Amino acid sequence: MMDTETNLRNIKNNIETAGGGKKVDLLLKNAKVINTFSGDIHKTHVAVHKGKIAGFGVYAASQTIDLNGAYLAPGFIDGHVHIESSMVKIPEFAKVVLPHGTTSAVIDPHEIANVLGLDGIKYMLASSVNSVLGVYVMLPSCVPATHLETAGAELSAHDLELLLHDERVLGIGEMMNYPGVVFQDEEVLMKIAIAKNKVVDGHAPMLKDKQLYAYISAGIRSDHECTAVEEAREKLRAGMYIMIREGTAAKNLKGLLPLVNSENSRKFVFVTDDRHLEDIFRQGHIDYLVRIAIQLGVEPIRAIQMATINTAEYFAVKNLGAIVPGYHADLIVFDDLKKLKISKVFKDGRLVARDGVIEPRVITEYKGKTRGTINVRWIEHEDFALKAEGKYAKVINLVPDQIVTKASVEPVKQDGGYVSSDTERDVLKIAVIERHMASGRVALGLVKGFGLKKGAIASSVSHDSHNIVVIGTHDGDMYTAAVQVVKMQGGIVAALNGQVLDALPLPVAGLMSDRSAEFVREKQKRLNEIAGMLGSKIDDPFMAMSFLTLPPIPELRITDRGVIDAVKFKVTPLFVKNFCGKNS
Repeated sequence: MMDTETNLRNIKNNIETAGGGKKVDLLLKNAKVINTFSGDIHKTHVAVHKGKIAGFGVYAASQTIDLNGAYLAPGFIDGHVHIESSMVKIPEFAKVVLPHGTTSAVIDPHEIANVLGLDGIKYMLASSVNSVLGVYVMLPSCVPATHLETAGAELSAHDLELLLHDERVLGIGEMMNYPGVVFQDEEVLMKIAIAKNKVVDGHAPMLKDKQLYAYISAGIRSDHECTAVEEAREKLRAGMYIMIREGTAAKNLKGLLPLVNSENSRKFVFVTDDRHLEDIFRQGHIDYLVRIAIQLGVEPIRAIQMATINTAEYFAVKNLGAIVPGYHADLIVFDDLKKLKISKVFKDGRLVARDGVIEPRVITEYKGKTRGTINVRWIEHEDFALKAEGKYAKVINLVPDQIVTKASVEPVKQDGGYVSSDTERDVLKIAVIERHMASGRVALGLVKGFGLKKGAIASSVSHDSHNIVVIGTHDGDMYTAAVQVVKMQGGIVAALNGQVLDALPLPVAGLMSDRSAEFVREKQKRLNEIAGMLGSKIDDPFMAMSFLTLPPIPELRITDRGVIDAVKFKVTPLFVKNFCGKNS
C-alpha cells in the first residue's frame, strides 16, 4: 500500500505536470477525442505522462505523435470473459485481443477453478501479471456449479474470502445458482455476503417476477444471460446492468440491441463470455460488438460507452474507461467511426499494437505449470453401450446460436437391444466421462442438431465441471476419441473408423494449450473442418458440445450424473415409458 507521504508527493507531481509545469512523456496531436463522459467528440491534443492522461492542449513533450485528425477513444473493456474458452494462456490471449483495442478484461476463472480450485484462480492471476492486458478477476461463485455434476474442486465462501483482498479482485462472479439465492441456501448467501462493497455478477436465464426481485435484492446487479428484449427489459427495470453478449456459441447482440436507447444506454455493457480464437481473428473482439452495434443503428459514442465507461463504472474500477485527466492512458486510434479499423493501441501510454499487429517484445511468456488433471478409470468399449429400456427417450435439442437447449421425446433406434445413433434423424449418442476422481461414472444420452453422419468428436472442455464429453455415430469411434483425450491429458479430438483424424492437446487443466495462439487457431480450424467432413451442420461443434453439460441453463442437459432436467433442476430418466407421441 502507498503511504500518505508518497501519495502526497504523487499528487503534487500530477498537479504540476497537468498544469504545464513539467514536460510530459507523450503528446498525441490533432486527435478527435471521443469523450465518454460528455458524450461528444472534440478535436484537441492529448498529453500523457507516466501512463496517465495529463490534460488537453499544447504541452512540452519528450515524444510527439501527430494523429492527423484520427479518432482517439478509450481502450475497450470486456466486462465478462472466461479466457479459458479461448484455449490459450492469458499472455497469448493478450497478443490476440490487444490489436483489436481490448486493453482490459474482467475475467471469471470459473472454468479452471472447477478443475483446480484456488490453485486455478491463482494461476490465472499469476499468468496475467506481465500480459500487458489489464486483467481484473471476479471470483467464481459456483464451484462446483451445481450438485448435479462432479467437479475437480469445491470452493466455499471461506476459500473465496482468502482472495478478496487482492486489488485486482473486483467481487464475486456470476451467481449461477439462482435457486440457491431465491430459496436462501446458507452457503450460497455467504458467498454474496463476503463481497461486502464489491460487485456480485448475476446469471439468471429466464428468471422473472418475484423470484427475479428476490434474486436482485440479495445484491446481484447484472445479468449476461438475456436472450430476448422482454427478458432484458424486465431486468433493466429492476435495476440490473444488462451485459450484451456476443460469443461463439451464444449470440445475443442483434436480439438485445433494439432495447438500447439514449435514456438507458449507460446500463448496458458489452461482453464476449466465451469466444473462440478463430472468431476473434476473423471478426474481432469487443471492437466487433461495437462495430456491429453502430452498423445496426446505435449512435457511435453510445456504443463506445458500452465498451468502456459503462463497464468501468459498473465494476467500480477507478480511472478507466475515459480520456480525462488522471485516467489510465489506455487508448485506441482509428480513422472511421463506422468501420472502426484500429490503427494504434496504447496501454498505459505505451504503444502496444499497430495496424492489427502486436509490437515486438511487448508481452512476456508465462512459464508456470499446473498439475495433471485427467484422472479417469480405465475406459472400455462397453462404457458407450446404451441398453434400450424403452421405445422412446428424451433428447437434448440444440438451439442455433444459443446455449439454451430444448427437450424432445423421440423414438430410439435399436440394434440387438441397445440404442444406436440414428444419423437419418440426427439423433446421436452423447457420453460424459467423469475425469477428476476416477470414479468410473459414464453417463449416456441422446442429442439432436449436430448432423454427424460418421465418426465422433470429444473434448475435455465441457462446462462447468469439464468432464470428458463425446458425441458420435459409432461406439468404437467414441471410444477412440475419448481415449485420445486421456492420452493428451486433455484436449479436443475428431475420430473415424478407429483412427484419430486430428487433435488439439490442452494440457493446462485440460482447458488451455501451452502453444501459441496461431497454433491453436489452426488446430481449431482444422478440427472444425474435419467435423464438417463428418457431417456437422454447425460452425463450431466443439463449442456447442461444451455447453451441453451445463445444468444451470434450461432445458435438458447431461453430466456424469446422468440426464439433467435443467428446469426442475434434477436428474431425470432418459427413457420415457408412457409417451403419447407428441412433443410439447
